[in-house]
Amino acid sequence: MTAAPQSAERARTLAGVRATYAAFIATGFVFASWASRIPHFQDQLGLSPGRLGLLLLAIAVGSLISLPMAGAIVDRFGSRRTVAVMAVLDGLAVVLVAIGYEVGVPLVALGLVFFGFAQGGWDVAMNVQGAVAERRLGQAIMPRFHAGFSLGTVAGALLGALLVGLDVAPSVHLLVVGLVIAAAVPTAVRNFLPDNETEAEPGAPAAPRTSALVAWTEPRTLLIGLFVLTFAFAEGSGNDWAGVALIDGYGTSDSVGTLGFALFLTAMTVGRWFGPHLLARFGRVVLLQAMAAAAALGVLLFVLAPNAPLAFAGALLWGLGTALGFPVGMSAAADEPARAPARVSVVASIGYCAFLGGPPLVGLLGDTFSVLSALLAVAVAMAVGFLVAPATREPKVLEPQR
Repeated sequence: MTAAPQSAERARTLAGVRATYAAFIATGFVFASWASRIPHFQDQLGLSPGRLGLLLLAIAVGSLISLPMAGAIVDRFGSRRTVAVMAVLDGLAVVLVAIGYEVGVPLVALGLVFFGFAQGGWDVAMNVQGAVAERRLGQAIMPRFHAGFSLGTVAGALLGALLVGLDVAPSVHLLVVGLVIAAAVPTAVRNFLPDNETEAEPGAPAAPRTSALVAWTEPRTLLIGLFVLTFAFAEGSGNDWAGVALIDGYGTSDSVGTLGFALFLTAMTVGRWFGPHLLARFGRVVLLQAMAAAAALGVLLFVLAPNAPLAFAGALLWGLGTALGFPVGMSAAADEPARAPARVSVVASIGYCAFLGGPPLVGLLGDTFSVLSALLAVAVAMAVGFLVAPATREPKVLEPQR
């Protein structure tokens, strides 16, 4: 191959990488924009922790509808079109939630179902695209894509904190965010790479594929799903309950509680950005077990600290420890390219059971004990994650495309 075609292919790959970052950043931003306003929805709608947990379950319902079919959708339409359509639906769902803030619980719940549906399909499609980029570059950069997600969540949380301080209504905030996401993301992802190398070569033989039903019978895939489930529970609980727990458990103001949530997200972002270097040095299993232990210690400090500053330190350690579980689990599910859509769909389906269904469980436990005490369940989940981390072991070293 001559230098010019190589240079053009390299530029095409880098454009795809940038588009993938955009997809991850955007979904993180829209999710944190909603999450930063959860305490205000709780107050506006007069919800107890348990009823708030049930409302959050609407997101899980939507995601668990879309996730099992997401692999087939990506196979049929490709990751680019899937992300574009899901982003439009996601933005319109946030607009519906914004209107529901002024109208009542039923409309908010309906908007959250559509929000969860769109987030689930978007998540599988962009992780499939992230695995494509890893293969094209020959580098384990999936954690950095998820760092992009975390960067988006930090931006969304900080914007939320700013708008809380400026007394901007959640309905106005979320209405604008929803419209921007629906308009911007389809354009941002137009440079996605072909999901399979054969897509770029018409007439080339198709690679053997694995259906979602077959993937559900594979022991390694199921164990990776269980691993992702434990880390998704830790991440989702932090996203939905860290701010509420600081406000209710330590008596902080709304803005300080939101900043604690932002600190948790910032720690995840840092962990994900430096994750590729750590993975190259220590490998998946050793690093993931160390991070599971760190997350468990962080949660214990967050819950048992005698004051808010130490709880903030716990949130920092919690976020760092949680950082790599979800992205590395997605990479492990996508280790074999032809089987990636089905396996990523299965692993994401299992993981989202905790990522979206776990936080409502924390709310129900919070009714019996307190939200702060209920978060001890995250430390238990991290113990399970530590035990099943060996399922993510690399079958082979990634090699760059020639």
